Amino acid sequence: MADTVVAPVPDFKRYLAEFIGTLALVLIGCASITASGFGGAFPNSILSIGLAFGLTVTAMAYGLGSFSGAHLNPAVSVAMWVAGRMTLKDAISYTIAQCIGALVGAGILLLLLKSKTGGYDHVTQGLGQTGWKDYPMWAALIAEFIGTLLFILVILHVTGERGASLVAGLIIGLTLAVLHLAFINISGNSLNPARSLGPAVFVGGTAIKQLWLFLVVPTVAGAVAGWLVRTKILDH
Repeated sequence: MADTVVAPVPDFKRYLAEFIGTLALVLIGCASITASGFGGAFPNSILSIGLAFGLTVTAMAYGLGSFSGAHLNPAVSVAMWVAGRMTLKDAISYTIAQCIGALVGAGILLLLLKSKTGGYDHVTQGLGQTGWKDYPMWAALIAEFIGTLLFILVILHVTGERGASLVAGLIIGLTLAVLHLAFINISGNSLNPARSLGPAVFVGGTAIKQLWLFLVVPTVAGAVAGWLVRTKILDH
């Protein structure tokens, strides 16, 4: 998940990489909740779900990072723009590619689930969407803000203006996995507007009503993280 690339890469390849990477993140991560059945086995399944999301980020970082930096997350792209590491045009284009990828990933997952013997009702059984139920909205808001802020500060510091270290992708993926242990029962631990958008569009109902939080709060947290680094408050 580097924020810079070694050699110039055509725009369409960078945007395609973001599309594919986010598609994979939503498909694999949400499949661990639905197709694999971990979603109904809390708390023992939280580590499995966290690793599904975290290790997918790690795989995409090493597989696609040389093309686009493998942000896979609009909040990360916003942070990179605020930190001065990418242009506004690229941040917008990355976000569009990520959101489309998330929608396609969720759509593929839905198609697979519908093929299950006996069928699958995604409205009642879910599609791995994020949301809050056992905790109040303000708790989900705090969890998403703090979780995203910490996650993106790690990303900004292990990548850096000089490029990512060889272990950056692993560190970022494990950070995402660990944050699931803390926040998945509070908010679903989205930390990523695209990740929440994809499943919510297909599930509708409460998922759509609560979607605003997962679009706004991680984006704001990403902007704050980028500002903290750009102003050198939390940078060398």
